[in-house]
Amino acid sequence: MSFKEETITSKMIYKGSILNLRKDTVKVKNGISFREVVEHNGGSVVVAITDNKKVLMVNQFRKPLDKEVLELPAGKIDGEEDPKETALRELKEETGYTAKTVRYLTKFYPSVGYTNEILYIYLCTDLIPGETDFDENEDIEIFEYDMELLVGMILAGKINDGKTIAGIMIANETLKKE
Repeated sequence: MSFKEETITSKMIYKGSILNLRKDTVKVKNGISFREVVEHNGGSVVVAITDNKKVLMVNQFRKPLDKEVLELPAGKIDGEEDPKETALRELKEETGYTAKTVRYLTKFYPSVGYTNEILYIYLCTDLIPGETDFDENEDIEIFEYDMELLVGMILAGKINDGKTIAGIMIANETLKKE
């Protein structure tokens, strides 16, 4: 059985619009240690499948990596927003589509060593095309891919975004069973 760390003190280092950073002093098995924790409100990831069985993907520049990344539509949960509503909002904003059918697939913690972020994955089908509504600071290209090609790209190391890997692989396995 693992030892549960007891928080002795907690100090907020930074409060931002996307995340907060705090430093906790904790009691560990062999004394005292420190934990830097990124607080994040979580987000939703969308695996949107068109009527012609294509997966909607977005390509956008990601500053932390200093390069463009091909990924599933996704975004952060605003305040107390329901993760399903986040998924529908992000699908509309980033691709222009709305979904008649929305199915929860799973939730996961992308990096348990330093953040409390939770990502929720939804499968969206019966899509209705519409106009995008990008955030003012977004520059997004929209693409459609065959699921099989995306799985191959993941296995070949050509898609490296964790939420996209999880979303595609889980949706692929879910759809195979139907």
